[in-house]
Amino acid sequence: MWTDPDSDPRDSGTTLTDERSTLLEYLRAYRLTVEMKCADLTPEQMAQRSVPPSTMSLLGLVRHLADVERYWFRQVMAGEDVPKLYPAELESWNGADPDAQLVEDAWQAWRDEVTFADALIATCDLEADGTMRDGKTLQLREVLVHMIEEYARHCGHADLLRERIDGRVGQ
Repeated sequence: MWTDPDSDPRDSGTTLTDERSTLLEYLRAYRLTVEMKCADLTPEQMAQRSVPPSTMSLLGLVRHLADVERYWFRQVMAGEDVPKLYPAELESWNGADPDAQLVEDAWQAWRDEVTFADALIATCDLEADGTMRDGKTLQLREVLVHMIEEYARHCGHADLLRERIDGRVGQ
């Protein structure tokens, strides 16, 4: 088993009393799951690909999630005009090489984007509007649900990638 259920850090003990606390707690737990799935791995292991022809790796997932956080919270919700962290030439999947600095940079980028997102969320109501590239608006609650879905899907990928690396399985 990945971690002792009695000391699982994803169980914060927070009482989910309303929509906001539920959304934020689920997002927090899924973000933490990504960190747990990548814990104690070398740069080579972080960059290890799944199975051909896929180029997916845990490092690629971290880079991808940093860009996802950046897009939804900086661009859509805050209206910032910021570039992708990993444009085509550094694509999150293909540019994920077994280099310690790349791994460190990816984690720092992800943490920076999560910190920004959390600070923004703390200042907004769930009804706060954001604007997508196509001009359509949506509320923060929709972004949070999407982020939970995004992390849940990629945590499943991370389970399989980690199992391929060292046999460790999720719970």
